[in-house]
Amino acid sequence: MKRGKKYVEAAKLVDRTIAYEPADAIALVKKTATAKFDETVELHIRTSCDGRHADQQIRGAVVLPAGTGKTVRVLVFAKGAKVDEAQAAGADFVGGDELIPRIQNEGWLDFDVVVATPDMMGVVGRLGKILGPKGLMPNPKAGTVTMDVAKAIADIKAGKIEYRLDKANIIHVPLGKVSFTEEQLQQNYDALIGAIVKAKPAAVKGQYLKSISMATTMGPGVKIIANRY
Repeated sequence: MKRGKKYVEAAKLVDRTIAYEPADAIALVKKTATAKFDETVELHIRTSCDGRHADQQIRGAVVLPAGTGKTVRVLVFAKGAKVDEAQAAGADFVGGDELIPRIQNEGWLDFDVVVATPDMMGVVGRLGKILGPKGLMPNPKAGTVTMDVAKAIADIKAGKIEYRLDKANIIHVPLGKVSFTEEQLQQNYDALIGAIVKAKPAAVKGQYLKSISMATTMGPGVKIIANRY
């Protein structure tokens, strides 16, 4: 794969033979960001889990203390008094059955997170084939199936993100933006790693996190020491 000149120059700053301390990796990642837009800083965590087994699955959510640096659009499926509660809490879209054809037939997906009250999951279930593959299906573990829609919306808008294993047993998560200070990125890193370490399945023995790498949207990966987890 041919890399651009800026990428090649940025990659020279990274020593690929070592794993860095988190604080050093953050400083380096900020230095290697060369794009003209405010790149996202991403974390890629390879685990020793085998997601094919139910007792080794990882899925959860964590509120990043410094936020994500992104405006998140929230869709809430609710009825009755919960509709007013969701609107008052700052939901971008609120509705019920009437949203199904809009999503199914018109391909409307102008939202980033879906929240639903438990009594609406029968309705939302009809959208499983569309929302599921996009990672948008509400889930109790992620706190997006709840009667407390106001708290769910507040958390999401404050910087709550979901984490889960992909098919290769890797967790890919945003850590913030290049424009964040090193302290803000460190706060988010500590909160995120803390939550993932806490979520370690009991069935997983030995070293839990095999490798951690940090990168910007367009930049080279920087390895972080992982053998302490």
